[in-house]
Amino acid sequence: MSQPTSTLPTLRADWRGWVALVVLMLPVLLVSVDNTVLSFALPAIALDLEPTSIEQLWIIDAYPLVLAGLLVTMGTLGDRFGRRKMLLLGATGFGVVSALAAFAPTASLLILARALLGVFGAMLMPSTLSLLRTIFRDRDQRRIAIAIWASGFSAGSALGPIVGGLLLEHFAWGSVFLLAVPVLIPLLILGPLLVPESRDPSPGRADPLSILLSLGTMIPIVYGIKELAVHGVVSIAPVMFVLGVAVGVLFVRRQLRLETPMLDMSLFRQGTFSGAIVVNLLSVVGLVGFLYFAAQHLQLVVGLPPMQAGLALVPGLVAMIASGLLVVPIAKRFPARIVVPAALLFSVVAYAVVAFAAGNLPVLIAAFAALGIGIGAAETVSNELILSSAPSAKSGAASAVSETAYELGAVLGTAILGGILTALYRAGLVIPPGVPDAAADAARETLAGAVAAASALPPDVGAALHEAAAHAFDSGVVVTALIGAGLIVVAGVVAAASLGGSRGAKS
Repeated sequence: MSQPTSTLPTLRADWRGWVALVVLMLPVLLVSVDNTVLSFALPAIALDLEPTSIEQLWIIDAYPLVLAGLLVTMGTLGDRFGRRKMLLLGATGFGVVSALAAFAPTASLLILARALLGVFGAMLMPSTLSLLRTIFRDRDQRRIAIAIWASGFSAGSALGPIVGGLLLEHFAWGSVFLLAVPVLIPLLILGPLLVPESRDPSPGRADPLSILLSLGTMIPIVYGIKELAVHGVVSIAPVMFVLGVAVGVLFVRRQLRLETPMLDMSLFRQGTFSGAIVVNLLSVVGLVGFLYFAAQHLQLVVGLPPMQAGLALVPGLVAMIASGLLVVPIAKRFPARIVVPAALLFSVVAYAVVAFAAGNLPVLIAAFAALGIGIGAAETVSNELILSSAPSAKSGAASAVSETAYELGAVLGTAILGGILTALYRAGLVIPPGVPDAAADAARETLAGAVAAASALPPDVGAALHEAAAHAFDSGVVVTALIGAGLIVVAGVVAAASLGGSRGAKS
């Protein structure tokens, strides 16, 4: 008992570690903001570059597709060649390409820039999380650091609409990309001074075939999810799913045969690791799905401008950050299998409340705050367990798997809950008399199409169409919210069954 007490002070990080954490939060905020800010710049981009409908889709999709496809690869390369080195290389590339994207003269070049941003973004995220394992070897400190990291990731996603609205009110669309430059310069200056280098001491050889198989697994699956959300089962989505799963089987078989695999599949044999990954995935599905319909309700039903709609979600953002920090001392005293389901109960209640009071603005704001309490606490605990249950040498690969769960969760949140809501909206929309066929067709596509069509009609007919569309949308929210609540319940059950009794301050 005396040995751990005497060695504990040597494990604890000093002030340099906390300053290093602040530096590491810069790319976390940037990448998470980038996930949501572009949607606000898209109308201006469309007017300036005049992309085709296919090009416009790829302007949005190129970044998350490449990012999701390369996360595992970049996390593993960081383990082998140095996590700080990968972080600084990613930051340099992300800053340079962001500046080029801001002044892209054509849609094709902007798509290329977005794809390259995905490459460098994949270098940033796993490195930040895995470096926390090196900087904060004491588990108590690491819990706090990961709480700040998770809060920053969630905060960036929620800040995207606010930042986008603020920039686009005063500057051209390129400003949403130029934002990366001043954010990353401090990282490039302070990172080499404050962030220690770390790597796997026995990395083995890089395996190009494993890298290709990893890409061949993730990109078709993520693309298939997006196609399913937009076009349904009649699209190419089923083919992409089959292709991704087939290549994924080949990837797993190769990892099991290699003496030094790119991704150590034994990580997934640990119930705590796999359970925490599932909790992460479903938590992000719940968060992004909620934001999907909340943003539309606030802007298209209530009629708030983008910036005010974003500000209406600030209480939930604050609740998410606060719960992520406040859960740290609770997680020291009680097992994760109790803490995580108890936290997620707040999110279940949030979805249930929305299901029965979807059109009430104050209730929606309060519900997002309750959702934030559950998601913020669950993500902090699950991310800490992911890092703690993996060997230190494999923290980059473990972090990459966690990040992949984040990205898949974001895509699935839009695809599953957003797709269900869209289908329910279309089925429930009753076109009022007097609406022209062209306006009716636009209204049946999306709520945004209905609002745009209504604004071009005579006031009485337009008001009737807007009211019908809002009613159909909010009716769809009822069922979608109940499904969202069900997914969060599944996350809680998985946590209770798999997270064991993990607690305490052991590292």
